[in-house]
Amino acid sequence: MKLYNYFRSSASFRVRIALALKGLQYDYVPVHLAKGEQKQPEFAALMPEGLVPMLETGDGLRLTQSMAIIEYLDETHPTPPLLPADAPGRARVRALSQIVACEIHPLNNLRVLKYLVHDLKADDGAKTDWYRHWVAVGLQAYEARMAEGARGTYSHGDTPSLADCCLVPQIFNAQRFDCDLTPYPLTMAVFQACMQLPAFQQAQPSACPDAEP
Repeated sequence: MKLYNYFRSSASFRVRIALALKGLQYDYVPVHLAKGEQKQPEFAALMPEGLVPMLETGDGLRLTQSMAIIEYLDETHPTPPLLPADAPGRARVRALSQIVACEIHPLNNLRVLKYLVHDLKADDGAKTDWYRHWVAVGLQAYEARMAEGARGTYSHGDTPSLADCCLVPQIFNAQRFDCDLTPYPLTMAVFQACMQLPAFQQAQPSACPDAEP
C-alpha cells in the first residue's frame, strides 16, 4: 500500500494511526500541502479533490477521505477492530469521530486558514482567534460526551477506536495553536492514554519522514 500524506495533515494522521494500530505496512508518499504540491498536475490527476490522505492499495484501488479509508481498513483488516461490535457503540464512536472530523476540522484546515488570510485579509490574530474558537466549541461537546455514563480508558471503552484516531490529531493541532485545553480534563486523559501506545507514537507528525520543525 501507498499512503499519500502530509506530516501536519490531521486527516493523514488519523489514517497513519489506524494503519499502525492494525500493524499494516505501507510506503509513505509525502505531498507538501503548504508548498502547494497537491495542485501539481501529477497529483491532481490522482486526487481531483487536491487533498490528502489518499491510500493506494496493492491492487491499485485508490481510496480518499480519511473516515472512509479507516472504515475500509476496519472491514478488510478487522483485527483489532476500530468500531464496537454493538450498533449503539458504533453510533457513539462515529458521533464522537464526527465532532472532530465534521465540526472542528473543516473550519480549521490549512486551505480555510489560507483563505481567511489571503482572500479575506484576516491578520494572524484574527486567524488564531478563529482557530481557537472552533476548537473550543468542538472540544466542549467532546468533553460533555466523555462525561456521560460509564467511561473507559479511551474515548469509548478500554480499546482505541475510530474516535481516538480522530481526537489525537486534533489535540496535536490545538497544542500547536496554543489552545487552552485545561477545560477538557476527561478528553485530555484519553489523549494521554492514547499517546502511551506505540501506534500513536509512531504515527505522530515528528515521526514522519517529511517532518519539519
